[in-house]
Amino acid sequence: MLYGMSSKGPKTRDRILEATWQLMVERGGRDVRMGDVAKGAGVSRQAVYDHFGSRAELMVATVRYGDNVLGLGERLRPYRAAVSGVDRMEAYVEFWGRYIPEVYGIARALLAERESDEAVAAAWDDRMRVVYDACRDIIERLRHDGTLVPGWSTDEAADLLWTMLSIRNWESLTRERGWSVDHYVDRMRDLTKRVFVRAPEAP
Repeated sequence: MLYGMSSKGPKTRDRILEATWQLMVERGGRDVRMGDVAKGAGVSRQAVYDHFGSRAELMVATVRYGDNVLGLGERLRPYRAAVSGVDRMEAYVEFWGRYIPEVYGIARALLAERESDEAVAAAWDDRMRVVYDACRDIIERLRHDGTLVPGWSTDEAADLLWTMLSIRNWESLTRERGWSVDHYVDRMRDLTKRVFVRAPEAP
């Protein structure tokens, strides 16, 4: 059944996002077209465009929708509640190291397709920008607390932390070298503190 161009309510939007997410999971993020989405959601192709002006907009919204499905807001609560930069960094490493396995299939597909698909690239860049913002927030909090290792600029430290937590690095350690998720989280928590947190001064 097609719901047509008049289907502009939030339920239709959610149905489109759900269909897109399911197609991305089933196809590993590849070859998800507007017509396929329309068919999966039971709406016209034009209805998809009524809600999302472009395929790039749809891809970005779908990845954000996936975060909502996976309870991203609740899972970030310990990070957001942490007061000190050190606690924030530990909480974020814990969250991110355990979140990646749940989005790894989609992330890997996005990485593979981003060079040839502008819509996929937009979705990937949008998500990585969110991760970078968290890394920068952590570094700025460390600097504010006076616990950032001397010699780091905020930009360089945020860049390195973001790179250390990249999905490619997680993939190399867990998929190629066989680290467990628990081991990855423990080691990354220790490593990031060693790199960015200054040692307490001797009494």
